Amino acid sequence: MFKKLIAESTAKSPWLYHINSGSCNGCDIELVAVLTPRFDAERFGFKLTGSPRQADIVVVTGPVTKQSLNRVLRSIEQVPEPRCIVTMGSCPQSGNVFKGSYSVCAPLSKYVHVDVDIAGCTPRPEAIMDGLVKATEILKEKRGQK
Repeated sequence: MFKKLIAESTAKSPWLYHINSGSCNGCDIELVAVLTPRFDAERFGFKLTGSPRQADIVVVTGPVTKQSLNRVLRSIEQVPEPRCIVTMGSCPQSGNVFKGSYSVCAPLSKYVHVDVDIAGCTPRPEAIMDGLVKATEILKEKRGQK
C-alpha cells in the first residue's frame, strides 16, 4: 500500500541531482537557466535537490577528471534505485577539448551505465528539457509505471 502511494506521488515530480565533474560551468549555467521562469522546466515537475539520497535523476556535467571520478561514482551510488543518469554536454560523453589529457577519465559511460546523453557544448535549453523528459520516461519504465 505504501509503495503504491510513494510510486504515485513521485511519478510526476522527478528530483535532479547535479554533479559538476570539472566543467567550465557553461552547462551548469544552462541547467540553471532551464529551471528559471523563462524556460520553466518545473512545469514538467523537475526540482533540484541538494542530496543524492533524495534524487531520481543524476545530471553530470564536465569532463570526468581523475580527482573527481571517485566522488562522482560515490554520489551516483547514493542515489536510490531505480535511478536515471544523464550526461550533459560533450565533456562527460567524450572529453571534448580535454580528451587525451593526463587528468581526464572521460567518457563517464566507461564507469556507469548512462541512460540519456544531452549533446552540445553547451546544449541548448530546449535540448536539455527534451533530454530530461526522456530521462523521466526511462525512469517510469524502470519503475514499471505507465
